[in-house]
Amino acid sequence: MAEPQLVLYEEEHGHIQVVIDKLALEASAKAVFLVDKNGQLVAETGELRGIDTTSLASLTAGNIAATGGLAKIIGEEEFPTHFHQGDRDNLHITLIARRIILVIVFENDKSSLGLVRLRVKKASSELAHIFEEMQKKAEAAAASGADSPFAEITDDDIDNLFSD
Repeated sequence: MAEPQLVLYEEEHGHIQVVIDKLALEASAKAVFLVDKNGQLVAETGELRGIDTTSLASLTAGNIAATGGLAKIIGEEEFPTHFHQGDRDNLHITLIARRIILVIVFENDKSSLGLVRLRVKKASSELAHIFEEMQKKAEAAAASGADSPFAEITDDDIDNLFSD
């Protein structure tokens, strides 16, 4: 059976934003991103000038998919944590709740891998809890036969929204 589609409501997005804002501050990160495995940006915070967030999201999802393939070749299910070190900036990537990717960009002279890992551990558990609750809501809605939250929107509503 396919996993039910998660719907991110404003309340959940607010909770997520609080967690990643706190993570960015406590880890002295340059930026923090949440991306789904399909490459869609879910949330972001921090210094975003000069960062193509659309490309970052899709390339991060591709990286997770590629390393997932490598993991399977050697008998692992997945590699849930990735670290990429650059001359100035580093990336710490963590898979959360098997479907969300947490990406932290941090500078060598403002933070450390140890600090980032410590802060990611706490934030990951908070984010996993939020996404588990969203999953439960989605499963309950699917089991009850509830339609999509967008089911009541008609073509006329869309036309009215975009008309001059």
